[in-house]
Amino acid sequence: MEIFAYQTFMDWSRNLKSPYKQIFTITYISLAIGFWIFMFAFPILRTFTTYPTLKAVISIIIMAFVFAKIMMAGIASIDYFKRLIAYIITFFYAKDATPQMVTDAMSRSTFIRNLAIGAGGTLFGIVLYGSTNRYNYLVRNVKVPIPNLPDDLAKLKIVQISDIHSGSFTDKNAVLKGIQKINALQPDIIFFTGDLVNNVATEMHDYIDVFSQLKAPLGVFSTLGNHDYGDYAEWDSKEAKQQNLQDLKNTHTKLGWHLMLNENKILKIGNTELAIIGVENISGSKGFHTYGSLPIAYAGTENVAHKILLSHDPSHWNTEVKNKYNDIQLTLSGHTHGMQFGIEIPGWIKWSPVKYIYAQWAGLYKENDCYIHVNRGFGFLGYPGRIGILPEITHLQLVNNG
Repeated sequence: MEIFAYQTFMDWSRNLKSPYKQIFTITYISLAIGFWIFMFAFPILRTFTTYPTLKAVISIIIMAFVFAKIMMAGIASIDYFKRLIAYIITFFYAKDATPQMVTDAMSRSTFIRNLAIGAGGTLFGIVLYGSTNRYNYLVRNVKVPIPNLPDDLAKLKIVQISDIHSGSFTDKNAVLKGIQKINALQPDIIFFTGDLVNNVATEMHDYIDVFSQLKAPLGVFSTLGNHDYGDYAEWDSKEAKQQNLQDLKNTHTKLGWHLMLNENKILKIGNTELAIIGVENISGSKGFHTYGSLPIAYAGTENVAHKILLSHDPSHWNTEVKNKYNDIQLTLSGHTHGMQFGIEIPGWIKWSPVKYIYAQWAGLYKENDCYIHVNRGFGFLGYPGRIGILPEITHLQLVNNG
């Protein structure tokens, strides 16, 4: 990839006038060197907590450059393949072939090269622009039709957020504006469906005063996601990892949230009972650990007509919930982030590469009378931005479906 992209860039810049040629060349080479330094230093940088804004800016530029280079190399490879075919044809089938004949056979190389540079430059700009959307919180209003829904529940204002990933934040005031958007909805109940941090509990310390401002009369209910267990950090001992998890659980308490650890709580809303069931992380994918138990969490809610399940990973709905516990009318999940990249035009198209990994990756899905809503995430991870898939605050309304 590096060779294809570099050669394509040098071919394209050959005809530029001074000083533009020198400026573009030095910039490209500097970014290429910066990329390799970044790659080798990543094990150190990922735990580097000083100057988070600078770290985010460097990450954005490097990622934009890498995506652009992949695009350039991919298109340029067509040109190089065509050159190889042209050379083989002229070498074996034109005995009197001259270098000029080979050059003529590759007359379209300039077009492909310019296309590669143009596409790479466009992608570079898109990735940079996407970084401006990381705190651009979008309130999505979602109606969930439930058969024979009591009036008490139809009046309920529900807000769901997911995947905060506080270790990625660099702008506390911007996050606070997101919290204010939630409170402005005046929710009756708030659900958080996992991944409070990236790796360690301390990432949340600076944001306890922000997220503790979330208020709802019926409470804030939360659960754990795959990142909350410290599985992606290095620990001196098993005890240190366990202490980190306990510290994270204590953080939920400090926030004033009810952390659901394979348990349930039955709320009395008017004359109607609503069971809130929360499981620790359960994954239908072999790539993630399972810590939760739905049978344990579900026990005691058998006779409650209306249930909401909090389960971080939407693959759990596919593998267990909709088949064995189809009396749970609504499951709330997160985890996918919508890959932070995709195209969404309401009523026309909803696409992201993550759809090829998760059948339910963003929004509301139904099978029989069983629903799952997958939140696109409040925060971000890896790439400090969002392209086409904005950070989400979900305003859910249960409606009577007859």
